Amino acid sequence: MKFSELGIHDDLLDAISYMGFKEATPIQEQAIPIILNGNDLIACAQTGTGKTAAFLLPILDLIADLPSAETSTLIIVPTRELCMQIDQQVQGIGYTMGINSIAIYGGGDGDNWGQQKTALTKGADIVVATPGKLISHLNLGYVKFDTIKFLILDEADRMLDIGFYDDIVKIISYLPKERQTLMFSATMAPKIRTLASQVLVNPQQINIAMSKPAEGVLQAAYLIYNQQKNGLIAHLISENPDYNSILIFCSTKRAVNELAKVLKKQRFSAEAISSDLEQAEREEVLLGFRSKRTRILVATDVMSRGIDIKDINLVINYDVPQDAEDYVHRVGRTARADATGVALTLVSEDDMFKFHQIEQLIEREVFKIPLPERFGEGPLWKISSSNRPFRKGGGFSKGKKTGKPSRNYKGRPNKG
Repeated sequence: MKFSELGIHDDLLDAISYMGFKEATPIQEQAIPIILNGNDLIACAQTGTGKTAAFLLPILDLIADLPSAETSTLIIVPTRELCMQIDQQVQGIGYTMGINSIAIYGGGDGDNWGQQKTALTKGADIVVATPGKLISHLNLGYVKFDTIKFLILDEADRMLDIGFYDDIVKIISYLPKERQTLMFSATMAPKIRTLASQVLVNPQQINIAMSKPAEGVLQAAYLIYNQQKNGLIAHLISENPDYNSILIFCSTKRAVNELAKVLKKQRFSAEAISSDLEQAEREEVLLGFRSKRTRILVATDVMSRGIDIKDINLVINYDVPQDAEDYVHRVGRTARADATGVALTLVSEDDMFKFHQIEQLIEREVFKIPLPERFGEGPLWKISSSNRPFRKGGGFSKGKKTGKPSRNYKGRPNKG
């Protein structure tokens, strides 16, 4: 469906046309009419499906019909990166309509706090905020949200995972009871349904490709020992010179920093990003990666949601994420908006059962690529917590070292 068929303002149509968007994605096609009709909504959609525009476009349309000097919209998000991203999109799309926004997040200096206080007291059409920082402002008593008409909780599942439930409830206590509330989440876990029952009124519900990576992602995995990982990553980067935007996820800040150092020593253009960096440093690193000055970004899971960087060719999971849902969000950094991309996961012996759980979640078996011959053999594929090796090609092995080549999931030797 074309955006022009959804009944939104011509100014909005012009803005998104300049950005190259004409066809609505499924989440946009379903959500926009519901929001324009004034209904509360709970929507489940994976990363990269266009859900930000699914709520921004109708909200901007509604604000344009109800011009006011007061703040009408509050968008709550889990991370500063997502906060800045949405703020930038509001400014880009709403500029010609005279709609403004302010991003409220931590990590800035005193000047940043002052700018936030000014916007919160004098009014901005849209406030985009992380819960913790917004609570800090609310506690000082000068924030007035009695004119809020629209509340959006974006990445709601992530906010609950981080532990923001109490903060969200407290923030909502400052808002008018008569409002339109929208909740967007990548999963529909029980805790999301519980929160929805508390803050939404007779909501409409949308489920779009829940917990599945985008179709454009080519997924594969290597069965590998930990000591082989750095060498394989260097090999993959060297063998794919056309990949000018590579994102590597590690589960710990220590692993992020160590891998970035290894890659820099091998003269790859690489940077690390994690919560260890100051906000200004993180923004500089992201700018370098977004502009392609930096080819490789090594990151923790703080990057797996809310970062809108186009044309990432390759995502590598240095290790299997602890949460199967995080795999979907890591992988979702590539193949965004109908593009294609490659996502590779390095699966050690200890991570095999977790990876099997991911395969169950996404309802598909991820192809296991044989290690290049120069790296030797990898471990056998095991999916039981008792370390009982299992080969998809048929039968169980004995779980002992036999001296025979390790085998991939189709039972073929891991050579090549």
